[in-house]
Parts: sequence; C-alpha cells; structure tokens
Amino acid sequence: MSTVHVVDHPLVQHKLTLMRQTECSTKDFRQLLEEIAMLMAYEVTRDLPLQEIEIETPVAKCKSKIIAGKKLGIVPILRAGLGMVDGVLCIVPSAKVGHIGLYRDPETHLPVEYYCKLPTDVSERDLIVVDPMLATGGSAIAAIDFIKRRGCKRITLMCLVGCPEGIDALQKAHPDVDLYIAAIDDHLNENKYIVPGLGDAGDRLFGTK
Repeated sequence: MSTVHVVDHPLVQHKLTLMRQTECSTKDFRQLLEEIAMLMAYEVTRDLPLQEIEIETPVAKCKSKIIAGKKLGIVPILRAGLGMVDGVLCIVPSAKVGHIGLYRDPETHLPVEYYCKLPTDVSERDLIVVDPMLATGGSAIAAIDFIKRRGCKRITLMCLVGCPEGIDALQKAHPDVDLYIAAIDDHLNENKYIVPGLGDAGDRLFGTK
C-alpha cells in the first residue's frame, strides 16, 4: 500500500489557511500555491540518492555530495496543476515538464482526457504528478493510468488538499504511488467538492467562474 505523507510544516499550514479564505485574491492565491508547492517539493525530494565527488573550494580540495544523476519530471494535471509547476521548478530547475489535460464530466463526475504530452524519455524519469485537489481521486487515478501506459513506473502524487474518499480510491487503484499532501479534510459533499476545502482551485487560480 502506498504511503501518505502529510506535510505539516508550519509555513505550509499557515499559507494554506490564507488560501482557504474566501477573501484571498486571485493574485495571492496564485502566489501562495506556488510557495506551498516549493515547500512541499523539498519534502518530496528528501530521499533522492546522493553521490560523492571531489571539488575544490577557495580554501581546499574536499569530497562533497551531489544528487546522483536522477532524472525528474513534473506532470501537472490541467488546469489547476499548472499553479504548482513553478514552485517545484524552483527546487529542481532541471526537471522536464509534461502536461495532462482532464476535466470532470458534470453529470457522471468521471474524468475525461483531452490532452497528454509527456517528455520523450518519460519511462526513465521519476515523475511528480501535481494537482491541488484530491477529491474523488478520479482525475489523479486517470492521469497516473495514462502515465503508466507510456512506460513510467516511478510516480509520486503531490496535492494540496484531499479527503478520505479520494485517498482511499487512489490507494486502491495505484498502491505503488506515494502521496504527499498538505491537508486531509473531512469529506466530499453532494457536488463532489471537498469540505471544508477551498473551492474550485482552477477558478480561484485563474480568476474564472
């Protein structure tokens, strides 16, 4: 079974509280999402392998550590996932970026794919799939399905807010995918929105309704 990592760092929790509030502007919401993504990326990359090399400082030669040639990729689920990409790239600027476009059918609440473009060497990369919300889990599950079909086996999901229903669905569908999340809220309402949540992340990020 996959592991759920709740990133409870005080800065993450503080910024998430600011984002949740109705009066948070589009500008502030966008900035806070990027900042939280950067802080969470620090945790997601904690276990990257290291190798020792010899370098020369202004004082002396020494042995020091660098990341051991790990290839990383970031895959936002469109459209709200776009708001997390720059934050992750601040930590791993050499990562390649793919995109998966999904929308939720308003009648069935099931995900529908409309776009998928991934790095050509996706099967060789450790991928971080990013999406602010993990509600029903349908979009994340479908996105990971698409990625796996293209040969990628090492996938991590990073979300801002989720609920037990979405987490349970994800773990049943993809028990090999670890989840990093800032908050696990109470439940889904009849419209499949997370409660208390923060509303529609895409609308709040881009100022649409």
